[in-house]
Amino acid sequence: MEKFTDRLLFRAKKFFLLIFVGLMFVFSYMSIRPAFSETEKVYVLDGSRLPLGDGKLSSGPMQGYVYACQTHFHGGGAQHVGNWIHADTWDSTQKIAVQGDVSRPEAVFRIDTANGTRQVIGNALPVGHTTGIFPVQNTDPAFTIDRNPNSIVPQNISYSLSLYPSLASASSCVPMGIIGVMLDGVPLFNALDAGGRDAVAHEVQDHCNGHPERSGEYHYHGPSPCVKAETDNNSLIGYALDGFGITSMFDENGREITNADLDECHGRVSPILWDGKKVTIYHYVMTREYPYTIGCFRGTPLTPRHASREMPMELSQPVMGNPSVRNGPRQPPPEAVQACAGLAFGDSCGFTTLRGDIINGVCRAPIDVLACIPSR
Repeated sequence: MEKFTDRLLFRAKKFFLLIFVGLMFVFSYMSIRPAFSETEKVYVLDGSRLPLGDGKLSSGPMQGYVYACQTHFHGGGAQHVGNWIHADTWDSTQKIAVQGDVSRPEAVFRIDTANGTRQVIGNALPVGHTTGIFPVQNTDPAFTIDRNPNSIVPQNISYSLSLYPSLASASSCVPMGIIGVMLDGVPLFNALDAGGRDAVAHEVQDHCNGHPERSGEYHYHGPSPCVKAETDNNSLIGYALDGFGITSMFDENGREITNADLDECHGRVSPILWDGKKVTIYHYVMTREYPYTIGCFRGTPLTPRHASREMPMELSQPVMGNPSVRNGPRQPPPEAVQACAGLAFGDSCGFTTLRGDIINGVCRAPIDVLACIPSR
């Protein structure tokens, strides 16, 4: 009887010891486990029913709209409407992409900081990922919707941005063409195509949501799955041309950011990592909801007159077939080039300058780039 009791006590001790070790393991795990896992995201928008941005143009700052410098559009962009467009929504899960997986080993991009400025330097090619095949091949299903005839060509990217951007007294319009640069070196355009429609919804881009415009400049209009940290929590992923940052589509708690969380220029004030320090500052946000990035500028943006488009010496080797990558005549402003998108040489054109002046002219190519040249 005594031996039997001893065996029971031994087994009981062993059982409680195992429970104790198990509890210690659980408590240890809970103590080191982060309060919020980076993988636990809260999605607000339905990717199969994203709001279509067609017609959401404004003559001043307005939440959920693009305050565009250009007010007259002459067509261009996708030639046909894809079957993922449904009245006032579009289905991002059904949208096709341009085929191809082309490496860009010649891509160059860097950011230097000195004397209160942030120098953004590159050749507009994506660093760290591939592109689709452009011009779009006639065997590509994308060809039936968007016959983009442009090739991807290196460009001159050299912008001096302020390290300490400040809010302007009034918000300003965004031009057609480049409005910012992402951290993979790819230029960012506003949400509009050449016809004034929702470019992200209508135009068929490649697997990284990029494509080239007439001069060959590869660019995004909105989110790209190839931009690192785009789905991180409140992380810097690019810079606007007014010096303010562009951050990822989830807030610090992992919740998807929508227009309801943002101001009329598609930005907000929150703590972000800025030059190695946690700073509470204004910044734009990349979202899945139109206008996707920058609806208007809250700071003072660089203009074609103040933005250097000459390649720095170490990046100034000429590129075959690209007359813009060399020292030479000043390039036409982006809005003049966009005004002739989809038009032919000699066609009438018009655009609005950054100052608000209305320019009427004719599509010409004085330096091998078709642009709207003012009538004399």
